Parts: sequence; structure tokens; C-alpha cells
Amino acid sequence: MKYLLLPLIVLAALVSACGDRRPVAVNATDPRIVWTGRTVVTPDSGVRFNFPGVAARVRFEGPSLTMATSPGSGYFMVEVDSAAPRKVFFGPGDSVMVIADSLGAGVHDALVAYAVEGYEFKPVVRSFIAGGFGQAERPKGPKIEFIGNSITCGYGTEAQSGDIRFSYETENHTLSYAWLTARALDAEANVVSRSGIGIYRNFNGPIEGDTVGTMPLEYDHALIYEPEPMWDFARFRPDIVCINLGTNDSSTRNYDISRFESACAAFVDHVREKNPGAKIVLLTGAMMRDKELADISGVLDRVAAGCPEVYRFDMTPQDGTLGYGADYHPSALQARKMAQELTAYLRTII
Repeated sequence: MKYLLLPLIVLAALVSACGDRRPVAVNATDPRIVWTGRTVVTPDSGVRFNFPGVAARVRFEGPSLTMATSPGSGYFMVEVDSAAPRKVFFGPGDSVMVIADSLGAGVHDALVAYAVEGYEFKPVVRSFIAGGFGQAERPKGPKIEFIGNSITCGYGTEAQSGDIRFSYETENHTLSYAWLTARALDAEANVVSRSGIGIYRNFNGPIEGDTVGTMPLEYDHALIYEPEPMWDFARFRPDIVCINLGTNDSSTRNYDISRFESACAAFVDHVREKNPGAKIVLLTGAMMRDKELADISGVLDRVAAGCPEVYRFDMTPQDGTLGYGADYHPSALQARKMAQELTAYLRTII
């Protein structure tokens, strides 16, 4: 494939890194690469996605791993052999980059996770290059889908103050409660989340509701904000679906709780239709408080009470003792606490 034809200078460096062995390049669609999350295969055997948390598990040989992407694909977290992860940025001029190096000889396992929301970056992973490749393993725990907003995305988790405005540099899904919960349970996770999104209205939307861009309107799509392709729900049959929405619906004190309740009940029914057999958990946490929290919690309680296999769990609201992320979103410490609470709860219903 044309995307496997690397510049000679890159190949020379790879030959040096691989010792006497010639580097091996494999398409991102190679069956030995294990992908999790909503992905689309491109005509040239690339893997396209734009939800945070999409991940590739790669078993490779040799002291380094190189990844080829579309230019400007954005931020990835790379973890090799369970060591501390490294953040890698593919800017507008970057399409081939060594994402792990200075490793010992032998076989290594890499987890390459997309760290941000990608609807602007439009990432495509083309190929991986190393000394050789083996069959990567899937997580052995339950399959969990996380449906949510900025809290689920990991918005601002790397910021050190709530006064810091959002930027992609501070977003890191691998610090979010969703990612941490999945890792704690060794779960295969599918994340469907977008900052600012709601069920009947998005952040600061009209009181009568938004007609575009809400989760019920985007949920069936493989890529958010793109009309095609539709997601094939047969590709991922979750054991549990966690829905953490309502924060944006109740934002700016400009909401109609009855409209939210009708839309919420309908969306839960739709999620049930698309994921038969899954246990659905309706969540709150951790940004709502006071009247908004009481209103949304009341709706979720009523919806859960009327549906079989629908559960309720509230994560502890943030109070600042664990700091804040950008724009007063959950900090990395707050997200860790949320994950600990949710993990313990999910263990009781798995």
C-alpha cells in the first residue's frame, strides 16, 4: 500500500533501530492489531475514528515502534509493557513518528490510545512499523460502553486549575473516570462522548431543546457529526452501558425538566433496542449540584424504576478538595475518585 512506503531517511533510521533485521510495516487493519472503540476502515486499509479512547493494542518485536497516520491526527497516549504512558502529538506536518523507542530486545506490548476528541483532527492510523509483529490480546473483562459528555471525554484533566480555559493540550481521556474504570475491570470499552452534548439540549441550548448535535441524534453514527457510515451495533455487544448525561441539559438554568424526562426515557429505550441484553447504568457525577442535581437525579430515578435491567448510581459531586480541571471540570484526582466509586459499584452487577 502507498502508505507503507516510508521516506528513505525514515527507513534508514528504522533499520538502525531494528539492528540487523529489516523493519516490518503492517497496515493498521492487520488482524494482529486489536482495535477497541468505534472505528471505520478506509479504502486504503487505514483505521479512522473520532471518539476519544479508541485504542490499538500492538504486540511487536524490537527496540522501537513507529506509527504512520494522516497528518495532524492529534494526541495519543502510548503505554509499553505497562510502563508509564507517553503523550505523542501528530501535528499538521507529522505523519510518521517513532512512538516508542530505547526498549530492550524481544517482544513488547503497546497500548496506543486516542487521548482527545477527534472531530476536528479527523485522525486516521495508516500503519505500524517494528522488527516484527505478533497477535495482540483483547481485554478479558466485561464489555462496557460509556456514553457521555466532557466529563467522560476527560476534558481538561491535565489542567492544574479551574481558571484555565480548555485546550486540546489539557484533554486526556486516559485520565477520565471512564478509561480508569475500564482498566480497573480489564474491560473492553467503547466510548461515545462529546463535550457539551446533552440528551434534549446541548450546553446553553434553547429551553425547547436542540434539533442538531444531541446524543440521541449522534448515537447511531460511527463518527460523530458525520452522516455516514452508521455504526454497526453487531460489532460491539456490551455487557454494561453507562450513561452519564444531563449536566449540559441542565446547564445555565435554562431547561425544561419535563422535556428532558421525555427525551431521556426515549433515549434509554433506544439504547436498550440497540444493545439487547446489556445492563444500563444511569449516572450522575461529578459537576452537577443543588437544584440541577436534584432535578436530573429525580428523572433518572423515575426512568430507571420503569425499565428492567436499568440501574442508578451517583458519583460524588466535586467540591474542590481534589482540585479542578480546565473550566472547573473534574481534575485528574477527581476522575480517579469517580473511577474508584464506579468500579466498586459495577463489580456488584457484573
